[in-house]
Order: sequence, then C-alpha cells, then structure tokens
Amino acid sequence: MESDFAAHLSQMMADNMWGVYACLLIAPFVQEDAAVIGAASLSLASMGDSALIFLFVAIGLTASDLWKYWLGRAARTRAWAKRFAEKPAVAKAENLVREKLGATLMTVRFVPGTRIPLYVASGYFQAPWLQFAFWIAVSAIAYIAIAFALFHSVGAVAGEAAKVWLPVIAISVLLLYLLVRWMKSRHVRPEGESR
Repeated sequence: MESDFAAHLSQMMADNMWGVYACLLIAPFVQEDAAVIGAASLSLASMGDSALIFLFVAIGLTASDLWKYWLGRAARTRAWAKRFAEKPAVAKAENLVREKLGATLMTVRFVPGTRIPLYVASGYFQAPWLQFAFWIAVSAIAYIAIAFALFHSVGAVAGEAAKVWLPVIAISVLLLYLLVRWMKSRHVRPEGESR
C-alpha cells in the first residue's frame, strides 16, 4: 500500500514537473528554509531535474529576499512600512549594514530568524542596491548548494531510508529551532520592565 502511494505520488509529480518547479519559485515566499529542504529532498529522490530544481528554488529564494530591501526603503517615507524598521533588531543592524554588508548577508543566510530584520535594515539604511542584490544571490546559491550536498552525501551513506527520513529530520530540527527562538522572545522584556 505504501509503495503504491509513493509510486502514485512520484508519477503525479513526473506528470506535472513544471507545476512543481513553479511551486519552488513561490515556496521561499512562505518559508525559505522549508523550501530549500523541500528542493534538496526532491533532488535526493530524483523527482525532477536536479539542475532545474536548484535553479527554480534559487530564483525564488533570491526574489523572496530582494523585495524586503524595498520594504526598508519604503519605511523611510511611508508610515505603514515604518513599523518594520522601528524594531530593535533593525536598529541594531545599522553598523553591520553600513560596514560589513557582504559578510553580514552571508552570515544571516544560515541563521533563521535573523534574515528579515537585516534585509529590511539594508533598505532602511540605504545599502547599495547592486551590492545587496549580489550578496543575496551569492548567499542563496551557497545555502542551496550546501543543503543539496548535505542531502546527497547523507543519502549516499544512508541509502533509500534517507529519502524519507532526512527531510523529516531536517524540518523537525528547523521547527524546534524556531520554537526555541519564539519561546525565548516571549521571555524578553524591554529594559526597565519587570516580570
């Protein structure tokens, strides 16, 4: 029964690969890390052309980050966007954006929960657009390449079981990390405020 379902799912995806590729363009707008894990899982399972999977998720990931720069720029003149730029994480990012943009963008790519404030700060503090776009694309390609390499190397060692369990483990670790960050953020109080 399980193999019939897997075979049916595999055939359905094979018949609709351009739809899958389109989903890879959109998925990073919903959750970047899950999109990359999903793309690496598809590649590991040989569900589609790995080069096209890589390309589509890279374009989606880059596009999903580039618009956040413009949200920061809009915050300078638009009241509705100002609330994003007034967050403490954005203010803390000013020196990083102004003095170490490339290194900062490469670093935050690998730390979930830090990207959006840094990308908004890049626009708000008027980092050079072309430099920002370059580092966003480079960091996206590096992140995806590492995920694909990790999935394929673990898959080569673990065999068929990796196709099922590796994505489950990766998503579970991501969810656990996000839950811990969320719980910690709920316990942080503004300066001077007692519990």
